[in-house]
Amino acid sequence: MSTNIAQALKDLANAKALAASATRRLAHAGLTAGQAAYFALLTEDMTQELTRTQVHAAAALRSTGAHKLDQESFQAITDLGPDPTIEEIDAAKGRTTTGRTHFKDAKGLMTGWLDIPRSTAAARLVQADCLLGGVDEAGEPTAPWLPELAVQFEDPGIDPRLVASAAMKLHSVRKDLGEGKAAEAKKQQLQAESAAFLRSEPKSARKHINDLVAQVKAGKRPLKALLDGIGIFKRGMRKGLVEYLFRVLPSQSAYIEAYFANLDNPSTVAGNRQGLKDVDAQFAGAEASGWDDEDSKPDWAKDRPDDETSEGIEDDPPDEDDHHSEKEDIHPESEDLDSDDEELQPEDTSADENPANGEWEDLKPERRRLVGFMALLMTDRKPNASPPEQQAGFASSQVSIILDWEKLQRKMEDFAVTSSGILLSPGEARTALCTAGILPVVLNGRSLPLDLGRTQRLFSKAQVRALRAAYRGCSYPGCSMPAQRCEADHLDPWEKGGRTDIKSAVLNCLIHHTARHCGLFHAVKIPGSRPMVLLPPELDPEQKLRVNTYFMTPAEALEAEALAEETTVRWRAGLLDVEIAEP
Repeated sequence: MSTNIAQALKDLANAKALAASATRRLAHAGLTAGQAAYFALLTEDMTQELTRTQVHAAAALRSTGAHKLDQESFQAITDLGPDPTIEEIDAAKGRTTTGRTHFKDAKGLMTGWLDIPRSTAAARLVQADCLLGGVDEAGEPTAPWLPELAVQFEDPGIDPRLVASAAMKLHSVRKDLGEGKAAEAKKQQLQAESAAFLRSEPKSARKHINDLVAQVKAGKRPLKALLDGIGIFKRGMRKGLVEYLFRVLPSQSAYIEAYFANLDNPSTVAGNRQGLKDVDAQFAGAEASGWDDEDSKPDWAKDRPDDETSEGIEDDPPDEDDHHSEKEDIHPESEDLDSDDEELQPEDTSADENPANGEWEDLKPERRRLVGFMALLMTDRKPNASPPEQQAGFASSQVSIILDWEKLQRKMEDFAVTSSGILLSPGEARTALCTAGILPVVLNGRSLPLDLGRTQRLFSKAQVRALRAAYRGCSYPGCSMPAQRCEADHLDPWEKGGRTDIKSAVLNCLIHHTARHCGLFHAVKIPGSRPMVLLPPELDPEQKLRVNTYFMTPAEALEAEALAEETTVRWRAGLLDVEIAEP
């Protein structure tokens, strides 16, 4: 072992000791707000660097055959302790053996000796294959499977955690890509598009890469195959809760998303927070507010004559799915080795929270939506009767589908998209046209019929509908607030002569609407384009014009990011006359 390698390992040992010492001191220190922020910044920077280190370490274990070390070698390494000398490190070279060892392979070593969860160990080895290269059956090194992402993984300006996650996602479709030149070309396209998302808009990159992978996995499956896979499946009892799995067509998902959007909107009767809390309290057997007598209760909450006979009803007999081993319940190993299980994690509701109305968000989105679903199931209704509209938990599912004529002419896959960014197949779009109300919205034409000038201050319903169709959500980069919960915002202040015109408007959620008027970021008017956003230098040192692509399809997002990049270059070169809107 060379002195340089021993010194590098000594540096790692020192870094660990320094980090532990600094943490102990800072944990009990009277930090100022600025010092706490710097503490957090340094910690995240170290975590990012540690991600690279972990993948490199996994690759080193496999390439050196460290799982074949004999017992004496493992003991010598353990005896080094937290503060070894360079000489001690140099002496602990280790000796591999061809005889029986504790571990079968590198993954076994990581799991059995380092106590790394098996799924995490497998994921790191896959990331090593994709981003650093692997080892073939003859023990020869191989090139990284994703060379473009491999470059980004070592780039200090890009979060390696996002790159590693993207590599896992792309690796999960390796079987779907097939073999041959066409498969290789598709892989290169996926890699290039993923790299573009990671480089231009990291906040939305994970969402768009997931969409890219979903498109590949969906492929060109026939309708019969899709219909055979949809349904509601009972997964059994886990941790005291009964789990169900929903599988629906994209067009059906659009209705569900629209229903949830109304439930999530506190300004609607269906999404009234106190009403939803009362409904939830009744489901949970708790006290609710505002029901003074039987007449004030909603229909589903009133006592029924046959309620007394419901006592003694036994639970359903347990399914076979009820019996799972502890390993399966924690992290079952799957083909794509993705241990994040992102789909089952609670949503990030930071954009939902309003400090002035904290009580609104006592119910998390997942629970609010369940309340609405249960209200539908448990309400007494006569045959052919419409569901009550003026009641918490009930919402009308209105789905907006945007058909792009130019994309349809070019036979592009994303010519039909819902306002929430869900792609529809040609068959699903045709089905929607049979029953939907058709409202032509010309997004690239002259908007004179929708421009109100100085005749009125507030935007009309027609204008808001057009803005929602065009922008689909909040303008702030990375914000996931849908258009239904956003407000039309004048880019030119009305009190200073601003006009109520489409070209002078943008959608912002309540949080970012207020933030813009407080000067925390700027909206930028671009000739012949949608408004863009300029973040402050402390959030965006590059000072690029940005667009929120969260609700766009991957193809639309790439096009929008390219336009933002081009616009930034022309603006800085003095070739484009842009206008930064007043706060």
